[in-house]
Amino acid sequence: MNLTGGIILFAVIWFLVFFVVLPIRLKTQGDVDQIVPGTQAGAPHEAHLGAKVKITTAVTVVLWAILATVLLSGMITLEDIDFFNRLRR
Repeated sequence: MNLTGGIILFAVIWFLVFFVVLPIRLKTQGDVDQIVPGTQAGAPHEAHLGAKVKITTAVTVVLWAILATVLLSGMITLEDIDFFNRLRR
C-alpha cells in the first residue's frame, strides 16, 4: 500500500463510520415538538456534529491502523482473495 492508497483507505473508512455514527442519539424536531417553520419534522433538533466528527475520526484511526497493519504485513494478499484465478498468470 502506498501513500495514496493509505489516504483513500482512510477516507473510505472515515465516511463509512461517519454514516454509521450520524443517527446515533439523534433527536428530531418532531421528537421534541419544536418544529421550525419551513422544515420537516424529521430534521435534527441538535445534530452534535462536532462530537460525531471527533468520534468518527478516533474510530477511523483505530480501524485504519488495523487494516494497514494487516495489508502491509502480508497476512492477506491479492492471491488470497482471488477466488476466480483472474490475477494469476
